[in-house]
Amino acid sequence: MTPKSDNSPWMATVLTLFPDMFPGPLGLSLAGQALKDGVWSLETLDVRDFATDKHRTVDSTPFGGGAGMVMRPDVVDAAIGAALAGVQARCGSADVPLVYLTPRGRRLDQARVKALSDGPGVIILCGRYEGVDERVLEARDVEEISLGDFVLSGGEPAALALIDACVRLLPGVMGSDQSLAEESFESGLLEYPHYTRPQDWQGRTVPDVLVSGHHERVRDWRRQQAEKITQARRPDLWARLAGEKE
Repeated sequence: MTPKSDNSPWMATVLTLFPDMFPGPLGLSLAGQALKDGVWSLETLDVRDFATDKHRTVDSTPFGGGAGMVMRPDVVDAAIGAALAGVQARCGSADVPLVYLTPRGRRLDQARVKALSDGPGVIILCGRYEGVDERVLEARDVEEISLGDFVLSGGEPAALALIDACVRLLPGVMGSDQSLAEESFESGLLEYPHYTRPQDWQGRTVPDVLVSGHHERVRDWRRQQAEKITQARRPDLWARLAGEKE
């Protein structure tokens, strides 16, 4: 994958049947400000624009029978080709990840998000109906990614989540590098608990160590809490971390 040029913004290209869903929440808060400032850019391509009939048909019944409809390979392939041509024109290379968001994909993790944010951008294919014809996924060597073991009505909400995860890692978006360094998954652990004012709320008080002013004790406490939470809530992460230590 071609690394991102320092002069060009990180680019998200989304292939979707519902372009009006973007930028959606990505136009607000830190991601929205970064979009206005040109730190990253967003392009949507309406997959229906690549249909070849007057009804702008993008789907058909599945071979072998079964419920639902399947997105046609010829239409999806034309949309992908247009997206790659656009990236080639802007960046001088079309060597960007092409991602299809699907429950059967590899589970997204922070390491993959970092790798995507370090590159020039990403092209995201949002599926609908029963999914996309397998042949175009194979022909275009599409990377399949899942947000988790659940099903959405389409890939658009997942695309919003993936883009947000990448954009917040771009230089200058979050403001504080320390905020990123102490988040969940950065050290293989879930994040420790947070507390703020008031110190006593409904009879629940802040742990004494956090108001002790002793920075080393605070660091130790946070590490212990992160380990405790990870062990209890994500034994898979805890087992992986233990394996890495061994």
